[in-house]
Amino acid sequence: MPGKDNDLTRLRIALTTFFALDGFIFAGWVVRIPAIKEQTNASASELGLALLGVSAGAVVTMVLTGRLCRRFGSHPVTVVCGVLLSLSVALPPLTHSVAALGAVLLVFGAAYGGINVAFNSAAVDLVAALRRPVMPSFHAAFSLGGMIGAGLGGLVAGSLSPTRHLLGLTLIGLAVTGVAGRTLLRYEAPLPPDRGQDQERTPRRLDARTRTLVTVFGLIALCTAYGEGALADWGALHLEQDLDAHPGVAAAGYSCFALAMTIGRLSGTTLLERLGRTRTVVAGGAMAAAGMLLGSLAPSVWATLLGFAVTGLGLANIFPVAIERAGALAGPSGVATASTLGYGGMLLGPPAIGFMADWFSLPIALTSVAALAAVAALIGVTTRQSAER
Repeated sequence: MPGKDNDLTRLRIALTTFFALDGFIFAGWVVRIPAIKEQTNASASELGLALLGVSAGAVVTMVLTGRLCRRFGSHPVTVVCGVLLSLSVALPPLTHSVAALGAVLLVFGAAYGGINVAFNSAAVDLVAALRRPVMPSFHAAFSLGGMIGAGLGGLVAGSLSPTRHLLGLTLIGLAVTGVAGRTLLRYEAPLPPDRGQDQERTPRRLDARTRTLVTVFGLIALCTAYGEGALADWGALHLEQDLDAHPGVAAAGYSCFALAMTIGRLSGTTLLERLGRTRTVVAGGAMAAAGMLLGSLAPSVWATLLGFAVTGLGLANIFPVAIERAGALAGPSGVATASTLGYGGMLLGPPAIGFMADWFSLPIALTSVAALAAVAALIGVTTRQSAER
């Protein structure tokens, strides 16, 4: 039906825009972390605790957002969270103490967690209606937005204060939300053609087996989100402090990572159709482990950037697969549960790496990313049957 196909295309474009906006705003904040660390006179461990606010705010709101999506629909919740995310990104540079920074990052994290559950729930519905494994393409948009946000941040880092830079992101975010939000609010979440018979689309009762599977996919998401959060929060500092990289080059570290993830996710649908979910997850985990060992222990800037890129390619499709499978099993509740566990990786990552950096060194702390990527690959092998359905 041409009319329905056009509606699905419009929804896909609007959702892709929100994923890209999320990555753009988050990366814009990330590349200003070194400047805000200096502004607040925070040590590595103090910064880790402040960064805990982002993940804590996200995790606290994720389960609530799943309930809101079931009650009001994922599309309106996505738009509201887009507004909140755009407004809250302007708050960090207004702080001058670690405590104040942690408090505003709690607000930013709440908006970030909310929009991630909302638009992932909407994407799961659209994937079911399209009947193709296109989930990686949405996350490719997030990575592309992150690459652009990090690249722009690196360009303006020397000429714009964090306050002006992040206020600019607020204005861009509100404008994009206003345009893309109209499409989401115009259409309800789509249903696949055989809604009554398609058990993959209909959320199951959360019996013990379903809960276990959702939890397992959440653990896979946790292992990979830990890596994404680590590179976002600590990659630039590693390049600056340990390898004496210029601030602009340090900002490019996350940009290399995001570019590699974008490339990996743009090819994700093809990979999933040819290799299947299990092989994609296992190969990706192994690649990310090798890449992060290089990225954390290499003695040169360029070898480290290469390691970050390889890590991005490896992690690219693991998180989307985990979230999509959890959503297919249990609808918004599955997305919320897996996302909560996944972003628990970000909750664990910043303070863990901060404390390990104080105890040992930042390069040694970053090798924990490689260890958890390997764990994700091992879990992928054990969930072969469920992942391939």
